[in-house]
Amino acid sequence: EITDRFWLQRIEANRRTTIRANLAQCEATGRIQNFAVTAGLVQGKHEGYLYNDSDVYKVLEGVAYTLASEGDPALEREADRIIALIAAAQGDDGYLNTYWTLVEPGKRFSNMAHGHELYCAGHLIEAGIAYAQATGKTTLLEVGRRFADYIGGVFGPDKRLDPCGHQELELALQKLARHTGEARYADLAEFFLRERGDPRRENRYGAYSQDDVPILAQREVNGHAVRAMYMYCAMADVARAGAGPEWLE
Repeated sequence: EITDRFWLQRIEANRRTTIRANLAQCEATGRIQNFAVTAGLVQGKHEGYLYNDSDVYKVLEGVAYTLASEGDPALEREADRIIALIAAAQGDDGYLNTYWTLVEPGKRFSNMAHGHELYCAGHLIEAGIAYAQATGKTTLLEVGRRFADYIGGVFGPDKRLDPCGHQELELALQKLARHTGEARYADLAEFFLRERGDPRRENRYGAYSQDDVPILAQREVNGHAVRAMYMYCAMADVARAGAGPEWLE
C-alpha cells in the first residue's frame, strides 16, 4: 500500500485518465476488435502489427494493479468485457493469437525470431495472474494457462527446441508456476532459457536477441534492451526457485 501524497496523486491519475486512454487507443486501433473478429463475433480483418495482442494484455495487467489498490466498478466491467472477447477468440486447442489466426493461418510458430507469438503469450499469462489476484476472477488466467499448456505440448526437451525470438514468456511461466504450484511451468521456462544460444541450433537469432552464445556463458549485456531485461528477470526467477549455482554466477 502506498500512502505518500505525491504517489497517490499519480496512482489516481493513472486510474482515472491514463488507463482509460490506453483502453481507448486499443479500441481505436482495432486491437480489441481483433479478438472479436477472431472469435467470429463480428466481420472484419486483422488490424495493426503482429504483436498487437500484447498491448491489450499489458493494459489489462495495468487495470488489475489499479483495481488491487482501489475498486472501480466501471473499469472492472470494461475489463471483463474485453476478457470475454479474448476468451472467445481462443482456439479449442488452447492456441491464441489474432494475427497468426487471421492473417497467416496454418503458419503457427513459423517465424520464431520475429513472430512474437510466445511474447504475446507471456503478457497474456501475466495479465491473467494479476487480474485473478486483484479481483478473484480467473477467466483470463485460465485462458493463459490453456495457452501455456498448448505451448508445453509443442516445445520441450523431446519436442521442438526453438526458444522465443523475443523473451517474455520465460518470466511469465515462472509467475504461473508460483501462482498455481505447478512445477511444469517453471521447467518449461528453464527449458526456453537453456535453449538460448545453444550452438546445436543452426538458426540462432544472434546477439540482438541474446541468442549468440549459451545463456549461462554470457558475460556482457548485448542486443535489444527490452529482450535482455525480460531474460535477466527470468534468470533471476530460476535462481530464486533454487536452480543450480551456475544461475547466480
